[in-house]
Amino acid sequence: MIVNIAAYHFAVIDDPPQFAARLREQAQALQLRGTALVAGEGINLFLAGAADAVQTLLDGLRADPRLADLAVKYSHSRAQPFARLKVKLKKEIIAFRRENASPLHGRAPSVTPGTLERWLDRGHDDDGRRVVLLDTRNREEVGYGSFEQALTLPIDNFTDLPQALAPHRDSLRDATVVSFCTGGIRCEKAALWLRADGMDNLLQLDGGILGYFEQVGGRHYQGRCFVFDERVALDPQLQPLHDAAA
Repeated sequence: MIVNIAAYHFAVIDDPPQFAARLREQAQALQLRGTALVAGEGINLFLAGAADAVQTLLDGLRADPRLADLAVKYSHSRAQPFARLKVKLKKEIIAFRRENASPLHGRAPSVTPGTLERWLDRGHDDDGRRVVLLDTRNREEVGYGSFEQALTLPIDNFTDLPQALAPHRDSLRDATVVSFCTGGIRCEKAALWLRADGMDNLLQLDGGILGYFEQVGGRHYQGRCFVFDERVALDPQLQPLHDAAA
């Protein structure tokens, strides 16, 4: 059984090339495959391998005080879903290309999966306001599934989100808007930027769809969640759409 992890953490990485080289060496030694993005603002990981190898890498990363709080989402497959290991240097670990969107300086308010489930069951938040779910992913990802009645936008790139959302903002003023994405990283930036731009009724879903699946399951969600590897998409039980060894 292969362990698959998705993890990100925003932290100041003083020497990204050196950090990336060390990470590549460790992952190769542990025979892990997948993609690791390293930037001055942090790391973003999609890796897979044997359970003990994955744990060894995570223990090493968390030994760095900057990454001690690294949160990880787990799933499993019978086949290795990555062809090789890629460690890349980036300007951002998730490209948004806007100011006032750095989680290094603070985090937008969030809602837990359990609380969101309760709100959706009731049809309103704890203050009686209607709840609107905002999907920050692109149209290809949305095609595999999304939350019921979520606001989805016809975008191909995350950087297009603010412009695509603009026509809807007036109609959302009376709602509690909960933004979500695959694992939470896009909303870390989008929620910060949108709140700085005046959308103070916006929250982010902790852990994204994958975190919701882990903690709640598939209630109020239709379809699967697209993932960026050969499994293609995961169902609410975190089972892959494609598993070559199956």
